[in-house]
Amino acid sequence: MVVGCLPEWGDKILLCKRAIEPQYGLWTLPAGFMENNETTQQGALRETMEEAGARVEIEHLFTLYNLPYISQVYLMFRARLLDLDFAPGPESLEVRLFSEDEIPWDQIAFRTIEQTLRLYFADRRKGAFGFHIGDIERRNR
Repeated sequence: MVVGCLPEWGDKILLCKRAIEPQYGLWTLPAGFMENNETTQQGALRETMEEAGARVEIEHLFTLYNLPYISQVYLMFRARLLDLDFAPGPESLEVRLFSEDEIPWDQIAFRTIEQTLRLYFADRRKGAFGFHIGDIERRNR
């Protein structure tokens, strides 16, 4: 199971530029595999600290994606940044805040992250955040 956060600061979202494969050099939300003996929220908080050096408060579960072709489930939580004291961890080249019009859509590392971001901005425009569940299928080559 992969867990992570969608860290918010005002109208901006914190993204990490990957320093590891797969998708080296592309942008993502802070997320990663759960470790033994931790809850989904604990894993999301840990990954956010490890990858972005960011302290957040989890607000709500926002997306759940099934990726049956690689036997993974992604859980992404909306989270509020507690301060602007963040920096890249060992798995990130860069960490920065993006407004919606600054998001490098053609450089997003994973479809789960792209879909999560698109749903977030759509919900924000509507003024109401929901919970979204979906399946991501293998891309045809």
